[in-house]
Amino acid sequence: MSVKFHLPGLRANFPINMLLVKLMQHSPEYFREGLEIASFYGEFPTSKWNGGRFSGGDQCSTEYIRQVIKAVNAEGIPIRFTYTNPLITEEDLADPYCNFCLREADNGLNEVIVFSPILEEYIREWYPSYKLTSSTCKEIKNVDAINAELDKDYNIVVLDYNMNNKFDLLEQIKKKEKCELLANCCCVPNCPRRGEHYRFMAQQEQIVLKNRELPADKQIEVPKWYCEYGEHTSVYVFKNYETHISPDDIWNKYVPMGFNQFKLEGRTANLFLLIDTYAYYFAKPEYRDEMRFVLTTNLQANKVITVNKPRKEVWP
Repeated sequence: MSVKFHLPGLRANFPINMLLVKLMQHSPEYFREGLEIASFYGEFPTSKWNGGRFSGGDQCSTEYIRQVIKAVNAEGIPIRFTYTNPLITEEDLADPYCNFCLREADNGLNEVIVFSPILEEYIREWYPSYKLTSSTCKEIKNVDAINAELDKDYNIVVLDYNMNNKFDLLEQIKKKEKCELLANCCCVPNCPRRGEHYRFMAQQEQIVLKNRELPADKQIEVPKWYCEYGEHTSVYVFKNYETHISPDDIWNKYVPMGFNQFKLEGRTANLFLLIDTYAYYFAKPEYRDEMRFVLTTNLQANKVITVNKPRKEVWP
């Protein structure tokens, strides 16, 4: 059974994700057995339908969007749009930018993660070739409700991260092959503000887009999120959470149970954290340091990472 991973990012992480794909092709000995990249998920910022992470107000050109779709799909990898904004209205469905993105990628290979019933119905009607994923944002924690969701017309259902290591409950899930588990969730287990955070990021996105229509003196301040339960975590922090899924457990526990779809967080992560995360999950233990080195030096060579030289000075 192949072990499928869904990687974060269509913008900031696009270079490292494509580099990882090339490294898998040229140095397969670095990688764990059966590894498959199942999608690159995210958005082309800034998208009104985006959810799960705040893009920070960046924007992509028409040409960039087309080039990324072409490059990713040429590798046989789907783009999976994360259109999980929980505040979408009927009026938002006509958004020209999001509809442009869907039209450009409407080739039968690509996918959409959905949360809002309004948007899901719209995509099913106007873009029926897209495979739909049911978002973890729904926070479904009851096994019967999960099984009911799996019976619906979704390609994948992303489980709530609090289910991760509850093996007595995971065993009761009927269609394990349709489930996706969030392996490296940075939220503390049972975070009481997770749903609130999703709504807050949707509001940030709305404000940024509204500011584009306002003069400089009328700009609305974009609020900052603070969470007392933990922020700015790294692989060395969240691997100690009870919800964490280690690479050894993926291959030794979850895959034998029938689960083979795993999502890695990191759309807005620090690039060095992402390098560590990829080396941790994908490399055989004896190749982790070498993979980390190869990823870092190649990103430097391609000027994704810049190392500044000392400034010239005069003595005395």
